[in-house]
Amino acid sequence: MCIGVEEEFHVLEVESGLLVPRADPILRRLPRRTFTSELHQSIVESNSGVHASLDDLYCDLARTRRRLDRAAASLGLAAVASGTAPLAPASSGQPTADARYHHMVEEYRQVADEQLICGAQVHVDIPDRDTAVRVMCEVSPWLPVLLALSASSPFWQGSDTGYASWRTMLWQRWPTAGPIGCFPSAAEYDAAVRDLVRAGIITDAGMIYYDIRPSEHLPTLELRICDACPRAETVVLVAGLFRALVTEALERLRQDDAPSCQGRHEWLRGAAWRAARSGLEGTLVDPETHRDAPAQQVVRKMLARLRPALESHGDWPTVSALTDEALAEGSAAERIRRTAREEDLLACVDLLIAETRGERRNRGSASLGRVNLPYSDASTTGPPFGSGAPEAIGL
Repeated sequence: MCIGVEEEFHVLEVESGLLVPRADPILRRLPRRTFTSELHQSIVESNSGVHASLDDLYCDLARTRRRLDRAAASLGLAAVASGTAPLAPASSGQPTADARYHHMVEEYRQVADEQLICGAQVHVDIPDRDTAVRVMCEVSPWLPVLLALSASSPFWQGSDTGYASWRTMLWQRWPTAGPIGCFPSAAEYDAAVRDLVRAGIITDAGMIYYDIRPSEHLPTLELRICDACPRAETVVLVAGLFRALVTEALERLRQDDAPSCQGRHEWLRGAAWRAARSGLEGTLVDPETHRDAPAQQVVRKMLARLRPALESHGDWPTVSALTDEALAEGSAAERIRRTAREEDLLACVDLLIAETRGERRNRGSASLGRVNLPYSDASTTGPPFGSGAPEAIGL
């Protein structure tokens, strides 16, 4: 079961730390097969190759980030992987010259204007679209836990929001964002999407922004709930856990053809809100009991539940070590907030630039060797997920 990742990066001016609309000059220095534009000129997106192992995925992400960093640095800029940029004035939003994007800005106004946010999307192979739609329902209760692990956006336009993932709050304003309901088949799901298009709510299937969705052009299930992650290791952790969730759901469906969903999804939005508010530093909603519990306890429960699936892919040593590290060090949101308390927002920018580059500044962080993730220039395997297709563009 292969995996791939789409990452979004903020474009910052190194000197001031400000978000700036200068993606095009960076993209002119990069291969468009791997890198592409987004709704706003302050964001660059990368598409990984298709990988069977987490080691290979990490090498791909690390190499891609290094290549992006070189292109940005040559212009006095930096690329940062985080849900929001600490210093992002409203004037930094400048739409990319594209008819689709122009329509979105005109139709959705401030919702589109304020999409100065970045996410990380994970694709996992799935046998067919009918299976993908049924698996969506099975794994949805655990997605807020993945959001908590990725949370990296406590600041918005220079102010502390009190949230670990303010990006989630901004993102959920789209009419098709947030938890998705259950569908018995791909035909039912596709009919619902067509209804949204016919109603004029969205213009195309690429504007389905639910926390999880079947790809329109690839045999994959796509995770969309997560913030962009400063550390590539966090992306690898989320990817490993998501693949294990899908693997476990597939096994349950093989054993019992009827999905386990009871049709109660009203709590999922609240669970996502709690994860966005708390990250790893507070409580989460336990997907099995629907009650609040310490975040570390819920993460440990998920890890134990997924151990057989993780072992089946050879992912257990890496994912368990990365989970230990994440819980010991806390979320990226907490690292950013702590830096702001001890220094200032410019220091937060420096921290994010360093972590996106692969540097570590926190005491006691695990080395790459300890978590078994090699850094190399190994080439990718196969074409990037979504390369050349409209859906590769996150918006």
